[in-house]
Amino acid sequence: MIVLKRQTRSFEKLLDEHSCKQIKERHESGQLVNDRVGAAGVAAHLLSTAVLSSQLTMASYVTDFYNSKNIFITGGTGFVGVCLIEKLLRCCPDIKNIYLLMRSKKGKQIMERLEELTKNSVFNRIREEKQTDLFKKLIAIAGDVGEENLGLSSQDRTILIDTVEVVFHSAATLDFEADLKTTTNVNLLGTRRIVQLCREIKRLKVLVHVSSAYVNAVLHNVDEIIYPAPADINTILKLVDTLDDATLNSKTPEILKNHPNPYTFTKHLAEHEVLNGGFPATIVRPSMIAGAWKEPVPGWTISKNGPQGFILGASKGVIRRLPVAKHLIYDYIPVDMVVNSLIVAAYNVDRDSDKGLKVYHCTSSTCNSFKWESIEKEINIYLHNYPIRSAVWYPYLKFLPSLFLFRISAIFVHFIPAYILDAITRLCGGRPILVRLHTNVNRSLERLEKFIFQEWRFNNPRLLQLHESLSLEDQKLFTLDVRPLIWKDYFTDLIQGVRTYLHNESPKSLPKARSKHKILTIAHLGLQATLLGLIWWLVKILFATTWTKTGLVVPITYILFDQL
Repeated sequence: MIVLKRQTRSFEKLLDEHSCKQIKERHESGQLVNDRVGAAGVAAHLLSTAVLSSQLTMASYVTDFYNSKNIFITGGTGFVGVCLIEKLLRCCPDIKNIYLLMRSKKGKQIMERLEELTKNSVFNRIREEKQTDLFKKLIAIAGDVGEENLGLSSQDRTILIDTVEVVFHSAATLDFEADLKTTTNVNLLGTRRIVQLCREIKRLKVLVHVSSAYVNAVLHNVDEIIYPAPADINTILKLVDTLDDATLNSKTPEILKNHPNPYTFTKHLAEHEVLNGGFPATIVRPSMIAGAWKEPVPGWTISKNGPQGFILGASKGVIRRLPVAKHLIYDYIPVDMVVNSLIVAAYNVDRDSDKGLKVYHCTSSTCNSFKWESIEKEINIYLHNYPIRSAVWYPYLKFLPSLFLFRISAIFVHFIPAYILDAITRLCGGRPILVRLHTNVNRSLERLEKFIFQEWRFNNPRLLQLHESLSLEDQKLFTLDVRPLIWKDYFTDLIQGVRTYLHNESPKSLPKARSKHKILTIAHLGLQATLLGLIWWLVKILFATTWTKTGLVVPITYILFDQL
């Protein structure tokens, strides 16, 4: 049966070829004309072949794999986690239960957080299709990957050990500012704790570990293999356990060597924990995860990281410049592609006779590369076509080729306006946020400089081969192929998704937003004219000359500021 599943499309082709050959032979021998059932027999034969072929084509073996299975997910409240839960519930409705490792947060207990989770916009489609009974399959388990034994009670641990068959480990700290001690506890030891639990699970089919394409950031051309560990794990754990915080922080650059931050370092070490687990497992490495391409709806996002983060600020009119290497490849991957990769990777471990650990790159750099220069002209058109009512100024985004130019430009287009607007906000009794926002943006860009001005190529032939091995129905339901994606269309959807899901502005508000956009456009042009006129007047006064002789001041000033 497994062989049949893996050869669906070849079998369909064989059936078609066999049918045509049989009919041709009967026609040439005269049997077709003299056949007692004649045309009716041929029609019946073709119909039965078509029905069988259709049944094979429509079969979703991935969905079948998840039927009646219990799933355990860590990181289920994160960007990838909620999308994974939604996809499993919607496309694998006969799944038994999904256990979610959750901790109390901001005074909310896990049952309250679970109720809050089901109200997430990712589940809008399930609500629209009146399938909310599926939420009964979600079971919150109190725990934390950062605690010993995952913070599980003995009763909950027993439930997981006795019932779970598939584990998705997505929990991690993504904070690039987090110190080595914190990232080691969550990313490395958290994975070790999951591995220890999996060794005890009685009916375990597979552990799917969500890693990152950037765990090998020291390389520029990366394959779907596990590379040697950058350090001895036990040595690192001993250092983290024995050194005080100040000493450890001072030694961190020496420990990380060429790794850009503790995140990539500890996530790399975590892969070796999975490799040495001694049970069926697989690793999926996404690159920079962006909003949805297709599911649950095009453009859906709740993440403020990656491209949707600066689109969020640009659409407000507060982020106007970004340091970007326009000619380099930026490896973005839609979140629904990541989720499909996780779901299919688990299924493939169960059906594959080769039980060795496989790594999959869920990436775009080598199969559908994206460069910002390809949509540089369009990005502002998109922002103007889909404005927001809450914009504070006319949106206009410009890319600069270095952090140095960005910092100079930011003084004029970010910080000076921010100080003015924050002062006005304070006088009006509001809470000033713009100066703090731009300060945080600057800090973030300094941490991300290596990722902004460095190009990586993540080879992903194994993932594409996995896509080709699926049935036609599974290729539709759980596509792994990012090659058909058109980036201009994708960013059109993403900007609308940011508008809807991050700014919480419905499509119905577009007419009013466009009216405000016209007002902001006039105000922007008026301010530009006023500033240029003021500069022209100051030059005339300072040099005690005539308007005519200083006529070039305006175009020169405009060109200069446009470059910044």
